[in-house]
Amino acid sequence: MKMTTQNKKPKHLTLFNAVHPLCLYVITFVISGLLFAETANAQDRTITLDEAIKLGLDNSKVLKLSQSKIDQAVSEYKQAKDQALPTGKVSYGYNHAEIPANRLAFGAESFNLPNRADAYLGILSLNQTIFAGNKLKYARESTDLLTQVARLDVDNDKDQITYDIISSYYGLYKVLQSKKVVDQNLSTIDGQIKQAQRFFDQGIVTKNDVLRFQLQRSNIQLNGIDLETNRRIINYNLNVLLGLPEGTQLNIAQITEADRQVAPLSNYLDTAVTNRPEFKQFDLRTKVAETNIKSIRANTLPTLAASVAGYYVDANINPIPKSGNFITPLSAGLTLSWNFGSLWTNKNKVTEAKIEREQTVINKSITFDRVKDEVNQDYQNYTMALEKIKLLQTSIEQAGENNKILESKYKSNIASATDRADAETLLYQAQINLELAKADAGLAYYTLLKSTGKINK
Repeated sequence: MKMTTQNKKPKHLTLFNAVHPLCLYVITFVISGLLFAETANAQDRTITLDEAIKLGLDNSKVLKLSQSKIDQAVSEYKQAKDQALPTGKVSYGYNHAEIPANRLAFGAESFNLPNRADAYLGILSLNQTIFAGNKLKYARESTDLLTQVARLDVDNDKDQITYDIISSYYGLYKVLQSKKVVDQNLSTIDGQIKQAQRFFDQGIVTKNDVLRFQLQRSNIQLNGIDLETNRRIINYNLNVLLGLPEGTQLNIAQITEADRQVAPLSNYLDTAVTNRPEFKQFDLRTKVAETNIKSIRANTLPTLAASVAGYYVDANINPIPKSGNFITPLSAGLTLSWNFGSLWTNKNKVTEAKIEREQTVINKSITFDRVKDEVNQDYQNYTMALEKIKLLQTSIEQAGENNKILESKYKSNIASATDRADAETLLYQAQINLELAKADAGLAYYTLLKSTGKINK
């Protein structure tokens, strides 16, 4: 009855149903050939996740920039230490004077100066600050703390780069696994097309039944084209991250994820507080703010400095020293100074420094809340991904059993080609979903590690 109904369709509709899937099949075949043509000439490389992370970290320009910031902070720390060293200065100069009016009168007496005069003056001085309210000590402490902050910036950048590599690696794995499922289903449906063609030749099924399988094959091929496009994009981006030649075609072996026991959420929250670089940085910045307060308060204290100086004075036109023509005074002294005006001009600066310290404490509290939300979200996503895998494994078993039943019914001419194609599609989709869910669970695990600060530990 069903076959009779199909044979009564208008001829132009039957022709359209025959031509449309065949044209689609040809178009997808041509596009697939163009997309895969370049792949044969690319350099293949199978890479593990550990190799990818090591390559990415070794070649990261971001980490190199971060390292230069550490070098800059170390240089500033050394400069702060240099401020405690004595300062020295030496100078030597020649002066020539013309004296047109050279007579001085003091009442009845007068005094004549020479018409011109020459002098050489040399000065050698050494100065050392003995006490300046410990401001030099606070400067050293502050720059040392900022150097530690810069080192933690590198740890933070390293974690982010590692996660970006893992994310791209799993993205490529998902595409490659999906392509394997596509290839497997194409092979299966090719067998079904041959079988349907034999049934058609025997008059068991109609031409439309054959065309339905051909149309299903074309749709799978179109999905494969989309996957190949995504693979190229992810592959290129991963090559850039790893510092590999842009034409390298990366292959990933099967990722075998060990069974991981999920600990209580509180364990991950405690781990995040202990290991996240941000919290360590806030603690250091709080110490920097406290040191800054001490340094500003030191402005109200007196300063004691010692100095030693030696002079060479020669009034002879001959630059070469000659006995009896020059003197060499030597001096040493202590200088105690106090800018007592800072007693009333410094208090607002101290207040501002205290506000900056409070802002650091508040920012740490805000970050703590944000990290708790982040860890909780990543924890829930990971546990959900594991549950999803269990459900999809069950759905694959159900879809596989359903496919076997309909395959048997179709061979016995009990089920229609539509029912048979739908069963294949359900199994095909379940297989893809399971592979993607496994990859999503792996990435969710590393996302949880990143949020707890242990992705590189």
